Amino acid sequence: MSRDFDDIVAGLSNFDGHEAELTGPILETIPVTGVSIATLGELLGSETVSASDLQVARLDELQFDLNEGPCWDALAEMRPMLEPDVRMQPGGRWPAFSEALQTENVGAIFAFPMTVGTLRVGAVDLYNTDPGELSPLFVAQATELTAALSRYVLRRALRQAGSPDAEGTGHARRTIHQATGFVIAQLGVSADDAYLLLQGQAFAEGRSMSELAADIIEHRFRFVVDQNGIEELS
Repeated sequence: MSRDFDDIVAGLSNFDGHEAELTGPILETIPVTGVSIATLGELLGSETVSASDLQVARLDELQFDLNEGPCWDALAEMRPMLEPDVRMQPGGRWPAFSEALQTENVGAIFAFPMTVGTLRVGAVDLYNTDPGELSPLFVAQATELTAALSRYVLRRALRQAGSPDAEGTGHARRTIHQATGFVIAQLGVSADDAYLLLQGQAFAEGRSMSELAADIIEHRFRFVVDQNGIEELS
């Protein structure tokens, strides 16, 4: 993938502009009509963070209200849901959503799960007005862009929740720093991603980072990687 694409990914991961502009880099990269970025589920609730147009915002609302659709399945199964022709969707996987789509100007939907480690953050929905496949290259690029957005959206949620860093004391800072090293070794991720995973996991469990860090250091909690991605063992 090109250097320009790598710059786009880095820019999304560390995005500091207006959230209405979040979808722009995706539309510049992936040949789709519209894009939405939404949180889903118990961790952060269901909310559209950014939508490129009213139609894709409407798709989010339908899936929120009906509690079904490609974004929900993408997040539940932690893999992209690619529907090149939503009007011919076989098997009635989403009966209510499919029925609602009959009056919408949508031909194809591609949903990508936003996750950070074991944390299910939300989904990125791409749509086209006409039916058609998304090429393997664009699926790979959309997956990487979604990973960057996952980090941004989780950081955003932690800021809004006023999630404490739990680094007030020297001992807490040392414990968290040491646990971050453990996570880097366990998962092979960057220091920033390891810290974000610690912060998000502590937020999800309703406890401080230093408490989680102590459990990691004492081997009461650890992250592992298997064929399904990152899992937690405690």
